[in-house]
Order: sequence, then structure tokens, then C-alpha cells
Amino acid sequence: MSDFFSSGWSSYIALVSLVGIVWCVWLLFSQRKAKVVHTADGAVADTGHVWDGDLRELNNPLPRWWMWMFLLSCVFGLVYLVLFPGLGSFPGVLGYSTDGSLMKSMTTANEELKPVYAKYVTMDIEQVAADPKAREMGQRLFLNSCAQCHGSDAGGAKGFPNLTDGDWLYGGSPENIKTTLINGRAGVMPPFPQLDSKQIVDVANYVRSLSGLPADDLKAARGSEVYKSNCAACHGPEGKGNIVLGAPNLTDKVWLYGGSEATIVETVTKGRMAMMPSQDKVLSPEKIHLLTAYVWGLSNNKQPAAAK
Repeated sequence: MSDFFSSGWSSYIALVSLVGIVWCVWLLFSQRKAKVVHTADGAVADTGHVWDGDLRELNNPLPRWWMWMFLLSCVFGLVYLVLFPGLGSFPGVLGYSTDGSLMKSMTTANEELKPVYAKYVTMDIEQVAADPKAREMGQRLFLNSCAQCHGSDAGGAKGFPNLTDGDWLYGGSPENIKTTLINGRAGVMPPFPQLDSKQIVDVANYVRSLSGLPADDLKAARGSEVYKSNCAACHGPEGKGNIVLGAPNLTDKVWLYGGSEATIVETVTKGRMAMMPSQDKVLSPEKIHLLTAYVWGLSNNKQPAAAK
């Protein structure tokens, strides 16, 4: 409840919580004062509800043990809301949070596992990638942290890069891969509202021609000029891309969102946004080192011999 956009909602939740507990206490004591109705012969009157012929619901007072348990439950609720989060954005006297608890448990686990990873921390990425046991550990890390987007086989999907084909938006060196894991990436392909629909179709045909895909020669010729004026700054004059910007190579037949004319037209018209979340808050440096080696090895199948 700490992410309210306004203090009004926080106050509303806190008020509802407190009023609910106070109302329960009031209800308990108000019923305690209710008089028990007796019949003429002194027996407790029933409520008029009868089941199975002789099973009657009597109008008896609440048992004292039940009343005390109910009252203690209300007191417990008030104490809990003082100590822990629950009253809107109030963090509680103890300052407990599920995020903090998770981070603490992760830190403890990382410290306990440090001896397991210690052997590989001092090794180069290429050497780690050549170690069968390290690859198994890296694969488990990948399946836990990366497979949700890139697939269990790392083959990717529309909008999620294939990590096995050797085509890298930000470079495929061990250093670049590790930087991506630590800091994440935010890729932006801006829309081009200054271009009309004809120009966009022309440049889409030109882009398809760069990778040898079927294209209309006349449209591609016109699109070449559109490309030079609007696209070359990021993708380069020859369409080879730029790993510093994360601008894709348009000549290699590898398409993150698809290479059809309609898809390219959509990309140029609306733009694209992609986010690779940083892993430095989730994975320890030792785990990132192992994961880097595993990902690097996916597109470098010739495993070098481990250093002696």
C-alpha cells in the first residue's frame, strides 16, 4: 500500500480499517447488554427456529470465553496495524516490507552460495563457458531469469532477441553481454510522423532490399533517399547498424519484429520500444558472471579448452 498516487486513498484505507475494528468492538458490547428473554416457566425463550422437530435455536447470551476471544482478536488487529504496514501508506513501527524481506533472503542465499561460485569468478568468460558444470549452472540461472522472454531454448520470439544466432543489437562480446545483464537496455525506435504513407512504403521496400528480400525496385530507389535523410543517422549509411545505440543491422536478414513490408511500415509509422530489465538487483555478481558465460556460449559453439 506504499504506492498510492495520492494521500487521499491512503487516508481512506486507514480510516476504513480502523472504523471496521472499532465497529466490531461496539457490536460486541452492544450485544452483551441485550437482555435474555425467558418464558413464563423461567426457561430461555427460543427464536422460533426449529429443525428436525425438536432442535430449537435458543436466545442465550454469548459465551464469555467467546466474547474475550473476539475482543482479543480486535486488539491483536490494532497492534498488528501499528507494527506492520496496513494503515494506508503507514509503514508500521517495525518498518517491515515484503521487498525488504525478499532482498534479505536473497542476500543470505547469495552469501551461502559464494563458495560454490568462487571457482569461476576468477576465470575468463570463455573458460567458464567451456566448463560443463558451469554451463549447467548457467543454464539453470537462464531458465529461472531469462527464459520467460527469450524462451527455454533462447530462440527468442517477436520483440525478444534470439540469443543463439550470433546477431547482437548491443554487441556479443562477453563484456557487452555482462553490461547488458547488469544495467539492462532500453531500445527506442522513434516514429516518423514527418513522412507520408508513400515515403514510408518506399523506405520499407528499400530496407527489404538491403537484406535481399523481394522489393519493388522503383519504390526502393525512391526509398533510398528517404533512408539517407531519416534512418542513416542510427542504422548507418549502409544499414549495418550501430551497437552503441542498439540500432539493428538491416542487412543480415535477422528481424526482431518481422521483415514483411507491412511490419516495417508499422515500425516506421508507430516506432518501437523495447526494455531489457537490469539484473543487478536480482542476481549476485557471481551469478551474472556464470550467466554471461552461458549466454555467450549459446552463439559461440566452439568451446575453447579450459586454461590449465
